[in-house]
Amino acid sequence: MQVRHLLLIAILALTAACSSNEVLDENLSETELYQQAQSDLDNSSYTSAITKLKALESRYPFGRYAEQAQLELIFAYYKNAEPEAARSAAERFIRLHPQHPNVDYAYYLKGLASFDQDRGLIARFVPLDMTKRDPGAARDSYNEFAQLTSRYPNSRYAPDAKQRMIYLRNLLAAYEIHAGYYYLSRQAYVAAANRGRYVVENFQETPAVADGLALMTEAYQRLTLDELAATSLETLKLNYPDHPTLVDGQFVPREEEADNRSWLAKVTLGLIETDTPLPPGETRASQDVIRQYEEAEEQIPDELKPQGQDEADEADEASSDSQDNDRSWFSYMTFGLFD
Repeated sequence: MQVRHLLLIAILALTAACSSNEVLDENLSETELYQQAQSDLDNSSYTSAITKLKALESRYPFGRYAEQAQLELIFAYYKNAEPEAARSAAERFIRLHPQHPNVDYAYYLKGLASFDQDRGLIARFVPLDMTKRDPGAARDSYNEFAQLTSRYPNSRYAPDAKQRMIYLRNLLAAYEIHAGYYYLSRQAYVAAANRGRYVVENFQETPAVADGLALMTEAYQRLTLDELAATSLETLKLNYPDHPTLVDGQFVPREEEADNRSWLAKVTLGLIETDTPLPPGETRASQDVIRQYEEAEEQIPDELKPQGQDEADEADEASSDSQDNDRSWFSYMTFGLFD
């Protein structure tokens, strides 16, 4: 059925493209143009209706149907799957007629155009996870519906706008969780924890709050921030005891700990380590920063070093030499592999 739908869509698109070259009679009156545009809208001939409404506005900019034609042009663009054109027409109407009695309809159509912007023709027939897509249009739609409900709380379109805002808020929160777990899989633990905290702080009463707490717990555990991890876990247990990451009251991480060992270390089951294992909470990037700092510190001239720095360096070197002298002959023979 999906293939048939796509073929039907392609045929309709070609038909619409062929009919878009419609030539209008220049002698049509304002009333005749408006009536023909209304007939096209009633017959779902939106491309033809757009042509007539644009002609009506350009030929009779101060006529009796000019403002109504601008409103119906927004609707025609929206129904013709042209969200950008619909939003642009809505913004123009709001700017030109801020006190119009039906300006709330322009706000509503503007929000609808953004709401459906990510749902193209293919998305209507092929299942897509909207929480993993760019949330730009969803965020715009939420803000536009928020303007409608705040400026015109008694509008006939406000109840529907509020219901769509609930859905969009849940979608935006779920997107943040997906982004957080992506960061977690890339070992960007601070970014993952920040995403989880952002959801908990800004998307209360959404289903994603529980996932945000679980994400924070897992990220803090990887960072060995035990106190923060314990706080997040306790909040998760208290408010969401049935969360999938809680098994018999114990937290089970969703992402497995990444194996950062070299291929040689993996093949030899760790007997030959080409790199020293990282301490908990450290990364190769942090070690590179420390190394660069130490190299820069060594380049400082002696006369610019703080007093007592040379004595401290000599003490460190003496301590290091004494530790080397304490190594056993077995350690020397195995190059330190079995220390």
